[in-house]
Amino acid sequence: MAPVTMPPVEEARNIFRRLGYSVESDGVDLRAERKWRTVHVTALDADEASSPDKLRADGGTTDYRLRCFVTWMDAAGDLRDRLTRTDPDYEWAVIGIEDDDYEVVDTAVGA
Repeated sequence: MAPVTMPPVEEARNIFRRLGYSVESDGVDLRAERKWRTVHVTALDADEASSPDKLRADGGTTDYRLRCFVTWMDAAGDLRDRLTRTDPDYEWAVIGIEDDDYEVVDTAVGA
């Protein structure tokens, strides 16, 4: 496993490619597209996952209605809790990475 101080960018890219998405990247931000869906994917290291500012770096609004945050499993629960409290205006999911495996920790469908 990579150090938790590094965002799991490659892991996020591989997950979405295995799910059949085409993936373009710009640093830790990815754009995953499949059929009609475009998902803004953000890879966060453990410290960033605990920072509410990183979750709303777009001011709380986004052109993407679907967001996915990918972080290390140890930080995924805290990230889910922060997103739940922040209640952004987009649908979101949290994926936790551990070793060579991943788990969808939670999702939320916006109003």
